[in-house]
Amino acid sequence: MGMGAGPSGQDPSGRLAFYGSEAGERHGLRRDYDRAHGAGPAADDPFALDLADNDTLRALYLEAERDDGYIRDRNVFGGPVTIEDDMAVLVRYARGATMTYHLTAYSPWEGYRVMFNGSAGRLELEVEECLWAQPRTPVASDSGALHGDTAAQHAGGARLTLRPLWRPPVDIPLDAAHEAHGGGDPRMLDALFGPVDSGAFDQDAAAHPTATQRDGALALAVGLAANRCFETGRPVAVRDLVPGVWES
Repeated sequence: MGMGAGPSGQDPSGRLAFYGSEAGERHGLRRDYDRAHGAGPAADDPFALDLADNDTLRALYLEAERDDGYIRDRNVFGGPVTIEDDMAVLVRYARGATMTYHLTAYSPWEGYRVMFNGSAGRLELEVEECLWAQPRTPVASDSGALHGDTAAQHAGGARLTLRPLWRPPVDIPLDAAHEAHGGGDPRMLDALFGPVDSGAFDQDAAAHPTATQRDGALALAVGLAANRCFETGRPVAVRDLVPGVWES
């Protein structure tokens, strides 16, 4: 399509499979309340979020509701839930590469698996952020695992495996942190607002350059195209969503 290395189109499917009132009734998980705060039926609901139990959640959400109107602890099996919780996306790139993506937002296991298949073999990354979650587990830290500042109580490991053609697989040593979103938070803050810790990231700046506005636009376009496909049921050309970005 003559669009450089950017994504050329998508063929996704997405649905509300687990959350929402209809699915909640079907699975026998629905409770009769609008929001968890102050609601009796939410007291023993393992899906309810207790904002008052944590200092950061209380200050960031509960006490800020009068200013922003955002209700953070709504019933996940209530009527207003409309966002897809299960989706599959196929992205075709102009240079021939393809990407398949599947999101399961209700999985008891939290993490991600990324695989790259190329002409010389395969690279596999698996990160287990949380092996399993206890219902209504209090977070002791000021910010806590809910915001990525600390690792989840049942965090698993991280594995990086190289599978070259015609040779045995090789496990590559990986020093991965679970807190601060894998170490990405301080780097992002450093890029946006200046050094968090002067000189901490200078050593790898050349090897890990900061994404540009164009990179951000192309990444955002993938999600926008998926949403458009959910609405129309047809593939979407990404260049139609961000005109002019291909010439940058």
